[in-house]
Amino acid sequence: MGTVLDSHFLALTALVTVGYQFIFFIITALLKFDKITDFAGSTNFIIIAVLTLVVKGAWNLRQIVLTLFVVIWGIRLGLFLLMRILQWGEDRRFDDYRSNIGKLAVFWILQAVWVWTVSLPVTVVNASDRDPSVQAADGIGWILWLVGLVVEATADQQKLKFKNSPESRGKWCNVGVWSFSRHPNYFGEILLWWGVFIASTPVLKGAEWLVISGPIFLTLLLLFVSGIPLLEESADKKFGNVEEYKHYKRTTGPLIPLPPILYANLPGWFKAVFLFEFPFYKKSPQGERLGWDKESLAKDRDLKKTH
Repeated sequence: MGTVLDSHFLALTALVTVGYQFIFFIITALLKFDKITDFAGSTNFIIIAVLTLVVKGAWNLRQIVLTLFVVIWGIRLGLFLLMRILQWGEDRRFDDYRSNIGKLAVFWILQAVWVWTVSLPVTVVNASDRDPSVQAADGIGWILWLVGLVVEATADQQKLKFKNSPESRGKWCNVGVWSFSRHPNYFGEILLWWGVFIASTPVLKGAEWLVISGPIFLTLLLLFVSGIPLLEESADKKFGNVEEYKHYKRTTGPLIPLPPILYANLPGWFKAVFLFEFPFYKKSPQGERLGWDKESLAKDRDLKKTH
């Protein structure tokens, strides 16, 4: 039963998110314990979804389904990331943050913004008094969510198995879905949250359509800030001088899964405009572009002959 002043639960979810993330920030800052950062983020999504559903108390089908989607995604991702970091022992993203309280605070603020913003479609649906019958948008959104979840979970498990294999030590992951995309887990993540938004559209009216900022924010974050750019830079530093890795980058897209033989033969402008192959993803450790010049293509042909 939302109040008049917060009928969309925006203030409620903001306060809960800030408070929840602040608790984990204090733990991390005082104890230098950074193994719970991803767990704190994914479980925050669950808290928001369940809280808004219970407070509203309407319990219609659309609310239940979208809340269940968030709970399933949050439990799966939260436990996976927690088990992975406990197994690996440390989160290298925080090597420069542990002794810098300012940088650490910025991270937790960004995480709070991420949780609150991406949760907006579910928050508004759970707060709404409208309950239109199931429409095509619901089905499309549900299918996109399911496909995204399967792709993300498959990519996570395949990479974890690859990393844990002694034969894979010192190599980049290019097996399974990773042979069709350099970051298939992010593709699944983006797809499932756009699915949640699409499934929320039958309820939206007027300014409520601004909840599209949720999937947009997530997409921009992964494409330009804390997702693909950081991992591309890290991989280029490790393998940028390896010809097989350069071949992998030229024949495998950064996000959308495509067969390598198809991707390799697409024009560069098409990749940049439609497939998110931005120039700053193609840098070697020496700052050279890992592009598609004639010399690179000739090396690709030589590699194909030897495999």
